[in-house]
Amino acid sequence: MTPRLLRTAVATALALGALGLTQPARATPSDGVHTVRVPDGDPHDRSLAPRTTEPFSLIGVTWDDPDAALDGTAEVRTRSRESGAWSAWRPLETEGRRPETGPDRDRAGVRGSTQPLWTGPSDGVQVRLSGSRLPEGLRVELVDPEAGSDAVHTEAVDPATARPAAGPLAAERPAMTSRSAWGADESLVKDPPTYTGDTKAVFVHHTAGTNDYTCSESASIVRGVFLYHVQSNGWNDIGYHFLVDKCGTVFEGRAGGVDKPVLGAHTYGFNTATSSVSVLGDYSTAATNAAVRASVAKVAAWKLGLYGIDPTGTTVLTSGADNGKYKLGQKVTFHRISGHRDGYPTECPGQHLYDDLPEIRTLAANAGTPAEPATEPPGPLDEDEAGNDAADAGVLGR
Repeated sequence: MTPRLLRTAVATALALGALGLTQPARATPSDGVHTVRVPDGDPHDRSLAPRTTEPFSLIGVTWDDPDAALDGTAEVRTRSRESGAWSAWRPLETEGRRPETGPDRDRAGVRGSTQPLWTGPSDGVQVRLSGSRLPEGLRVELVDPEAGSDAVHTEAVDPATARPAAGPLAAERPAMTSRSAWGADESLVKDPPTYTGDTKAVFVHHTAGTNDYTCSESASIVRGVFLYHVQSNGWNDIGYHFLVDKCGTVFEGRAGGVDKPVLGAHTYGFNTATSSVSVLGDYSTAATNAAVRASVAKVAAWKLGLYGIDPTGTTVLTSGADNGKYKLGQKVTFHRISGHRDGYPTECPGQHLYDDLPEIRTLAANAGTPAEPATEPPGPLDEDEAGNDAADAGVLGR
């Protein structure tokens, strides 16, 4: 390097340092996920200085021991690729746990983790962590769901092609966006699915993070959650069986057959013989809409209807772990449609969505009832209102 180039490089490094920024972090890129190690130090407080990074749209924090808890807070701020502006500090939900059984528990490389946060297109990050004793091996996970993926299509699976449910409580299968349509990289799923005996209940979740997304971004969000669960958590596949966006679009989640009793990774202690549906967004801060409630109800009604189960009833499940709310082996009575917090000590699925569960159970019980005809045609609607109108016009009763 010539003296002039050397002086330029040094000056650039000093300028970035003065701004509190570092050069792009390129640690461990792997199929859309870049990881940045959080420096060791104080066992109660750790941080990652603001820095330029590879492009990402979803972020989380993981650590070495999957059974260790981050008993404290994790906050991030990110820089928009479009505007260059830094966000406010935003918290990450820290209650992530590996499943109590199955290949997602026993796989090599399984890590403890926060819940991921959708940030939108970003290229800079700053992190601060604090707690009674922070776990070892902390690292920041930067997920770019567009990296290496083909164009994502939006066609839905035709419900008419699905095997109909049997029995008096059967409900029509909802249309849903398939894994291939939202862009799941099946090469990352190494082990075949695990099946349980049947499905006795459905747990409702939210992904937390943000509600500030457009429904055209939903496939990217689902793909980001998939990459985070597989590449960052070390699980075999996405943890949820189904996902629903704020416009009411249903996405196929974990592989193995939407009509099969696939073992998931969603409610620590109660993954066996249960299914799950997670709504994209944070419903601690925002209310749901009719499209969300209708789609969650329709998924639950169809899934439980495969076994002739009344979605307004209850069932007894046995805890598969000491999970902080129930002891291993404890028998617990749940609603057939329950919230994540009913089985695990968490705020999920947010107070607003949790308060909607009685209505969702009623909607599920009425699945298949013909809708009243509309009295007048609707006017122009925006994206979210269109989803609400579809639900109100009889999305459960087509």
